Amino acid sequence: MALTAAAAPAWALRLHRATNHLATGFLGGPRPVRMATVIDIQKAATGPFVVGLMWAFDTWTAAAWIYLALHGAYGLCWLLKDRVFPDPRWDVRITLGGALVTVAAVLGLYWVIPWLLVSGAAGRPERPGWLLALAVAAHTVGLALMLGADAQKYFTLRQRPGLITGGFFARTRNPNYLGEMMIYGSYGLLAAHWAAWAILGWVWLGVFLPNMLVKDASLARHPGWAEWKARTGLLLPRLRPPAAAA
Repeated sequence: MALTAAAAPAWALRLHRATNHLATGFLGGPRPVRMATVIDIQKAATGPFVVGLMWAFDTWTAAAWIYLALHGAYGLCWLLKDRVFPDPRWDVRITLGGALVTVAAVLGLYWVIPWLLVSGAAGRPERPGWLLALAVAAHTVGLALMLGADAQKYFTLRQRPGLITGGFFARTRNPNYLGEMMIYGSYGLLAAHWAAWAILGWVWLGVFLPNMLVKDASLARHPGWAEWKARTGLLLPRLRPPAAAA
């Protein structure tokens, strides 16, 4: 559906269009690669990249090992997800300039976070036990949300179009984004540096939020939208039912 400025906040629509153009068509020309391929390469290389950092800085602390386990395993889970229930959003061909922007503006920035931890830029590369436990818990719940929601969406839409209002989507309209934010938030906790949160803030506010708002505008055309919106949150689950109309 073609969206208009009235369908979504104007700033979100403009930012969504700008980031989409930069990520897919920057500099123009042929589109030789799929967006999914660029993402998959970064996900597959994350584990070896973190190991390389640990070797280069001779950092073998528990925090570094846990970071490697979490971020490296997440990359493998993403590759598995892409084989079993791929997201059609990433099945788009992009220019080489678009691939460069995707890496420079998002995927490459994610690799700054382990560097902050392992290099010692954020202080001594060790973390208290409670913080390690919190990071592992947030990552585990976030991964379950992201994988579960994406699987539900993929297999449901193969059977019928329309809104998905149950399961992971019963209380939040974006459980997959919430899961993704919990995953990367756990990396920010381990890095314990303002730069990590600046990177995450850019992605969450500059990419995720406009995408969620534009998606809301697109889904509003479906029957049952008003009722579903009333009992769900945009991102965080709405646990209390909406107040009854007077």
